[in-house]
Amino acid sequence: MKKILLVLSLLSVSLFADFQTVDAKEFEKLMAKGYTTIDIRTPGEWKQTGIIKGAHKMMFFTPKGDADLAEWFFNLGRLIKDKNEPILIYCAHANRTKSLGQGLVQMGFKNVYELKGGIENGWIKLGKKTVK
Repeated sequence: MKKILLVLSLLSVSLFADFQTVDAKEFEKLMAKGYTTIDIRTPGEWKQTGIIKGAHKMMFFTPKGDADLAEWFFNLGRLIKDKNEPILIYCAHANRTKSLGQGLVQMGFKNVYELKGGIENGWIKLGKKTVK
């Protein structure tokens, strides 16, 4: 049983090898390279804290926890033309981005990054600015 669990855990790590969590400093460097940045929070959250300048607003999970996958992936397709293009994603605390990021990698996206701690703990708390 222990061997099976070890194999499964190693397999899960390799499945998500292209999904990376980066701190605010690295996130800024990646944004400066022109990588597509997506804020997946809700409109209420955008209004409350603002967004990182240059990010696209694309709500993924509704306040009820549902996702409109068809619309979200349609909008993603307008921004990302190739699954090898890097994608930067963030939410409030990096909980939602973990689910989305791992799903994107499973779908074949090669370079998915999330902001460690999300916009609230990984960006604003460090004194970084947002725009409304």
